[in-house]
Amino acid sequence: MTTGRRVSGTTLRQWRVLVPVVVAALAGVALAWGLRSEGGFPGAAFARVVADGAGAVVFGLAALPRLNERLHVAWRPVAALAGAWFAAEFTVLVWEAAGIVGVPVTELGAGEFATFLGRLSGGQIGIAILFCTGAIACYAALAFRRPDAASADLVLVFAAVALALRPITGHMSQQMLGSVLAAAHALAAACWFGLLLAMALILRTRSDWAATLPRYSALAAPLVLVIAATGLIDGLVRIGGIEPLWTSGYGRILLAKFTVLCALIGLGWWWRRSWVHRAGEHRVTADISLRNAAIEVTVMAVALGLAATLAVTA
Repeated sequence: MTTGRRVSGTTLRQWRVLVPVVVAALAGVALAWGLRSEGGFPGAAFARVVADGAGAVVFGLAALPRLNERLHVAWRPVAALAGAWFAAEFTVLVWEAAGIVGVPVTELGAGEFATFLGRLSGGQIGIAILFCTGAIACYAALAFRRPDAASADLVLVFAAVALALRPITGHMSQQMLGSVLAAAHALAAACWFGLLLAMALILRTRSDWAATLPRYSALAAPLVLVIAATGLIDGLVRIGGIEPLWTSGYGRILLAKFTVLCALIGLGWWWRRSWVHRAGEHRVTADISLRNAAIEVTVMAVALGLAATLAVTA
């Protein structure tokens, strides 16, 4: 009984990590709203950051066993988070439809929303994303009852499609290799953020961290390079120069996101010196590893909120 209570307490403490992460992501949206200094309430951005965050964690939970073969997919959390992802994506569609029609969300009619879904490309893309997220939620719910017959590969494929579908059909699709850069940026960011948060939620012992963290650290460096390079190209193409970085709302948000990314690169460098190597040698407790991971994903969440606002900013 004592062991059971200790495990339950550890699990609860790990899932509490989501609280500061969600708050930081919403704070990132609020910060971007202030930097934009124009426009109304950023409801679409708040929904977008929830969708992006939930999608990244679903992707991370499904990919985690690839970093440590002793781990198994946590199907129940995948199902719950995929359900939240579906709901957030639906909310994004409602805000998009209201913006196109030119009415407040509360005044959007069912017929207008149906027209948006059926006749406009944004709505049709949204339907495809809803199909992917709904399929993941249903599959994960079934896999929880029959884990031996379930495959994480199906979740990874559907999650990757859902995460990349909107970016590859956005403004960058009109540029040479733009869709490739947009997809690489979205998937690298989801992998970087989602895997670390999944580790914070799932890993319970010193041995788990020792086996998983060094592999994640080796993967994180190239992911950050991809995120920085593709994000910089995307941003400069979008604003059309250097001066708009401080004269336009989009540019100021982009500059803030780049600043947070630089802070994360510095933090990652420090973790490699003070945490990753020692954790790989079993010289760091699971509690310290959880604390360090929570700090990093919380900072990452601020960047996620800024990115979500960029995605819905004209």
